[in-house]
Amino acid sequence: MKTSLLPLAAIALVGGLATTYSPAAPLTNPALTPVVAAFHCQVPCGIYGDMMRIDMLMEDSATIAKAMAQLDDAEDLSQNQMVRWIMTKEEHAANIQEIVASYWMAQRIKAPKNASNEAEMAKYHNQLGLLHGITVAAMKCKQTTDTNNVEVMRTLARLFSAAYFSEEDQKHLNEHSSGK
Repeated sequence: MKTSLLPLAAIALVGGLATTYSPAAPLTNPALTPVVAAFHCQVPCGIYGDMMRIDMLMEDSATIAKAMAQLDDAEDLSQNQMVRWIMTKEEHAANIQEIVASYWMAQRIKAPKNASNEAEMAKYHNQLGLLHGITVAAMKCKQTTDTNNVEVMRTLARLFSAAYFSEEDQKHLNEHSSGK
């Protein structure tokens, strides 16, 4: 039996419950928004924003650094402000982990088809190692207010960019972010 995929609704598991989402109907459950948004990038549509993901990672890093600076000067913060800065730091570190896992690791970094090609395998392992390091640094940003973790994350992101992008793309990234 042949059926068209267009009228079918997407099914998402939220809190252990199956929930139906139809693109034609507005979302009534805000908890579905992140789940629905995640569908796009997992579909092999061929539309990718690799450089934009690096920009997003750097923007999240800057936000984490600002939150850490605010928290280091916590004497001037109310409890409410302190909680909000902590939540902001956590959210942006989680964003970085999501970009690394769902975008780079799941979709963009591919194992070489020829595993005996040592140069390609070395490049692949280098990229994996750099992405893992970014994820670990993001985790440490959640755990502490040590800005060295932000700098490690930024450095690893620049190293990953150099290992992933062409020289021309790298030049564009550096001009766009002033090398930061």
